Amino acid sequence: MIPFSLQPGPASQLFLHGVLLFSLQLRLEAGRSRRPNVVLILTDDQDLLLGGMVPLNKTKMLIGDAGMTFTNAYVASPLCCPSRASILTGKYPHNHRVVNNTLEGNCSSGAWQKTQEPTALPALLKHYCGYQTFFAGKYLNEYGAESAGGIEHVPVGWDYWYALEKNSRYYNYTLSINGKAQKHGQNYTVDYLTDLLANISLDFLQYKTNYLPFFMMISTPAPHTPWTAAPQYQKSFMDVKAPRDSNFNIHGKDKHWLIRQAKTPMANSSIQFLDDAFRKRWQTLLSVDDLVEKVVKELSSRGVLDNTYILFTSDNGYHTGQFSLPIDKRQLYEFDIKVPLLARGPGIKASQINKMLVANIDIAPTILDIAGYNVNRTLMDGMSLLPLLKQEVNVTWRTDLLVEYQGEGHKSDPTCPSLGPGVAECFPDCVCEDAYNNTYACVRTISAVSDLQYCEFDDNEVFVEVYNMTTDPFQITNIAKTIDQEILEKMNHRLMMLQSCSAASCRSPGIFDPGYKFDPRMMFSDHGIRPHRLFRQTLK
Repeated sequence: MIPFSLQPGPASQLFLHGVLLFSLQLRLEAGRSRRPNVVLILTDDQDLLLGGMVPLNKTKMLIGDAGMTFTNAYVASPLCCPSRASILTGKYPHNHRVVNNTLEGNCSSGAWQKTQEPTALPALLKHYCGYQTFFAGKYLNEYGAESAGGIEHVPVGWDYWYALEKNSRYYNYTLSINGKAQKHGQNYTVDYLTDLLANISLDFLQYKTNYLPFFMMISTPAPHTPWTAAPQYQKSFMDVKAPRDSNFNIHGKDKHWLIRQAKTPMANSSIQFLDDAFRKRWQTLLSVDDLVEKVVKELSSRGVLDNTYILFTSDNGYHTGQFSLPIDKRQLYEFDIKVPLLARGPGIKASQINKMLVANIDIAPTILDIAGYNVNRTLMDGMSLLPLLKQEVNVTWRTDLLVEYQGEGHKSDPTCPSLGPGVAECFPDCVCEDAYNNTYACVRTISAVSDLQYCEFDDNEVFVEVYNMTTDPFQITNIAKTIDQEILEKMNHRLMMLQSCSAASCRSPGIFDPGYKFDPRMMFSDHGIRPHRLFRQTLK
């Protein structure tokens, strides 16, 4: 076991006296109506559509089979920092304003710390619901940057803070333990990060306060690069290759320019590269599976499993060879925006499959609802999943949601000088996965009568992509120029409304809901986002 410090972080010390004052009352309440505990396990870059759950047999058994599996769970943005910000705040990126993985993009910046952390999930759970809170693992990609407070900064609301400096690593990293640096090397038995997170989580469960409900967030590095598997798993899946689905290694001829620049067919070196990446990603997930098993067993041995909700999800999907893009996330397609979401807990029946349209902005409202906090008192854009988890009848649910991404690009990529300015992530064979104008917003719609995706790009072409997911689940054919004009205009209107929404207005009826009504006032954003053009102006 890794020794665990029970000294609370600096942020929570401000509230220590208040907690002590009502601790006796909470002791009495515990015997009468103990509020549920919550454990959130978050992986990094774990896809759903390309088999990302295959290595996680124990996770599927202990969480999915014991509860509910969501088959239509999406992220608000297919990139680590914006997605994690949405999980913590319950907001779309245009509201929390984290747009990419850089400090300039508001990733763990001073502005984020001042405007979002004080009202994020852990702060509300700690200060208004009386929960003891624990974090271990990757927080936001730029966490620990010296210009944003360094690792001394402990976000408001966390009692126990065990956070990775910067981005995912497995060895040779620095952790912030309640604001103090702890450096780690490359000794597997004490340094391998996924296992260390498991051990420190078990320590918390052993030494936590027993009369307060708890919230744990465990954020693993796997299966993010550099895909370093534990020694015992480095020979696993040696015969596995990336799936050769119908959109693998084909040219995206009717897609936006970044997809069209990919080289088809891919070079053999690119295919070998992505196959190796695919296999190594699966290998790293085997340690996540062990972590889940350890945590569930510890909860059971301490007699709290039956009163604990456990949620398992990822911050974004991933692709390996689709439309001849070797490896990355950042694209609008299902393989990048769709993620696993499993949940078990009190009142959730076993082996349930839910097909409703849900998103990572729903996680924070769900946990607050579990804790008994009125979500309507917040400015969160998401919806509580608790009615779905408990299979309540007559639940009114959304039929569409927003996905938005703001591209990143360099002045030039020194490894690929012929490509010119504005591109990024150009590997291998100088196939670029991102660019400054890989900037888009999409409406993802799932209703009784329609399964569509509508996307607009903020680029020189004002490019539009539309997919009928019922007939074309691999998104091979862009039907933007052939679909009914009335549907296009409605989708365009709905996109503008969602890009300008906040809190309750983000949950207004979609275009295939009976209550849909276009409000032109929603076209004018107060979030600094330029509304998109009317669709009839884009296809000239």
